[in-house]
Amino acid sequence: MSSNPSDLNSHGRPSETPTRLSRRGVLTQLALAGALSGIPWPKALGESAALPAAELLRTDPEQFWLRLRKEQFLLPEWRLFLNPASLGVMPRSVLQAVINSLTHGAEYPTDDVPRWGYEALEPERAEMAEFLGCAKEHLAFTHNCTEAMSYIANGLDLKSGDEVLLTNQEHGSGTACWKLKAARVGTTYREVEIPVAPKQPEELTDRLISAIGPKTRVLSFSGITTTTGLILPARQICQAAREKGVITVLDGAHMDGQVPVNLRDLECDYFAGSPHKWMFSPAGCGLLYGRDDALDRLWPSVVSGGWDNKSGLRSARFMFIGTNNRSTIDGMIAGLRFLKSLGEPVVYNRMHQLARFAMAEANKRAYLEVVTPDDSRFFQAMVSIRFKTDKLEALWPALKDSKIYVLGGQRLRLSLHIHTRRSDIEKFFKVCDKFLAG
Repeated sequence: MSSNPSDLNSHGRPSETPTRLSRRGVLTQLALAGALSGIPWPKALGESAALPAAELLRTDPEQFWLRLRKEQFLLPEWRLFLNPASLGVMPRSVLQAVINSLTHGAEYPTDDVPRWGYEALEPERAEMAEFLGCAKEHLAFTHNCTEAMSYIANGLDLKSGDEVLLTNQEHGSGTACWKLKAARVGTTYREVEIPVAPKQPEELTDRLISAIGPKTRVLSFSGITTTTGLILPARQICQAAREKGVITVLDGAHMDGQVPVNLRDLECDYFAGSPHKWMFSPAGCGLLYGRDDALDRLWPSVVSGGWDNKSGLRSARFMFIGTNNRSTIDGMIAGLRFLKSLGEPVVYNRMHQLARFAMAEANKRAYLEVVTPDDSRFFQAMVSIRFKTDKLEALWPALKDSKIYVLGGQRLRLSLHIHTRRSDIEKFFKVCDKFLAG
């Protein structure tokens, strides 16, 4: 949680000594259990049980999700983690895939050692591309969404005076890349204010498209905003911008894994994704997509041999950037498979149910204002609330002592995933009640 209530992007953490001791105890117990059964300790850490039976989901859904958290994740019972929108949680199977990948690399079992940074990773890109509704030739892997956004901004041929339109609700990384472009090339950027709680999707589309001027070359916006979790009508915005000859860049950091994504249907020119938030991937995974020949028109920002091989490597040339850690890619694919094994609709429905529950609990409290509009078209798994008082000094240490990890200040963001328990949400509000209920 935040140690500085006025700073939305700050990250507070529980007190160091109890957290480290507790974590060490968990790891020691897992390692000991593995050793006693003859299993090396890394394998014991990552070993996961079979998923709970689908029948349990039908007859007792809350028990299903409690079992899933306990059996598939390493989150200890005491941890109330309400911030996967910053960095998600790896399931045991993903951790095991990372361990296996690192072990394979350390063993050098063949002369052909996997080295991301010099590989096209065709099977992995094909699997991810199928999930995202695009061709693998239009998809590349990066380290994160920020890197992908920088590749797009740096790689586009823009000239002095060309304008980039942004919304006033972009993540810092979604604006910094365009600010750099302006400083180096002389382009300009302009922020368009969009409503936090619109009544209709058309309000957002009309606001952005009507702001396009004669010098506008690019419209860059988030499909789901990072501050409040507001869902924008991305397809309608991209279609309307294309009719005006404007390039669209979709910051999808909160889209892949939180909502269904079909890149062909979205019709954006470029898309940047972040699987380590909602798709169970390890930190250090990102996505870069270009529609049709959009990536062919993009200059690479980091290069090795093959950077200019547009016909042979296509999008993979953006991945030939020097030696990288292959285990993150193997973990990302394991995260994708974990999501698919549960069933994407099942995961999306659970996240939205939890967000609905959190919104209902917030609405019961007179000291809170729910910023998120009560319309499922505009939110999925993120709920934004605002404290009506700025006297919150006692609240932050209380949340920290309760091992509740959230992001925010006077305006606070709750993000919920399948490992979130209803009791986590209830406890968060009970702690708030103690200090703020009149």
